[in-house]
Amino acid sequence: MKLIIRWLLLAAALLLVAHLYPGVVVKSFGSALLAAFVIGLFNTLLRPVLILLTLPVTLITLGLFLFVINATMFYAASSMLDGLHVASFGAALIGSLLYSLCGMVIDVAMERLFGSPVPMR
Repeated sequence: MKLIIRWLLLAAALLLVAHLYPGVVVKSFGSALLAAFVIGLFNTLLRPVLILLTLPVTLITLGLFLFVINATMFYAASSMLDGLHVASFGAALIGSLLYSLCGMVIDVAMERLFGSPVPMR
């Protein structure tokens, strides 16, 4: 249940990003649901591989290259989906920053509502 609520909130956050920033366009809430799923899938499967492959660049830039990786995931999701449109890579960078900030707020709110996970022993 917690996962479904988080998914719905992230889709709403994607609609908020589209409302706040004109470089990101989401057609409907259904499109936002699909886009949130695809972005989450990319972040789960592809992001760790990209971080590992670009580790030297990430270390040289003191972690700032991670913003480029996040923007790449956001832009790649928009290129695969019809309901999500990102105008340029710069728009993907700003959109991914706003989406990440919303995701952090959602995670903090979810932790406060549902409590922290039980530690493993």
